[in-house]
Amino acid sequence: MDIDIGIEQGVRREIADGLSRVLADSYTLYLKTHNYHWNVTGPMFQTLHLLFETQYTELALAVDLVAERIRALGFPAPGSYSDFARLTVIKERAGVPSAREMIADLVAGQEAVTRTARGLFPVVDAAHDEPTADLLTQRMQVHEKNAWMLRSLLEG
Repeated sequence: MDIDIGIEQGVRREIADGLSRVLADSYTLYLKTHNYHWNVTGPMFQTLHLLFETQYTELALAVDLVAERIRALGFPAPGSYSDFARLTVIKERAGVPSAREMIADLVAGQEAVTRTARGLFPVVDAAHDEPTADLLTQRMQVHEKNAWMLRSLLEG
């Protein structure tokens, strides 16, 4: 059945492609944050272990919302490691970095998701796609706050 939500199919595809990049960045950041939760050590272990858990738990819920929006627009959501690796701008990190390096790496990841989401706004705004704009705004707010909280740990 055709989708008739007031956004032309080609534009819906462009938005879904952008959301697929947001999804890939978010899932990659989820995996990295979960990895760091498992492997963090040092004097800030308890604080970071709990902070990372809070952040990866939030990301686990967020990826579902992004994938469901892609589906609502009429396109399949990417869902494999190879899809995510192709679509994400977040790079993997080999080995187990220090706690400080983990924090800095996660700041960069949070900011990367924000940039990817922000980059989709011109097409979303032009299409008057308020549901996607709302989702992106919420995601950016969370990622900017997370980046700030992580960055604060590096000061001093």
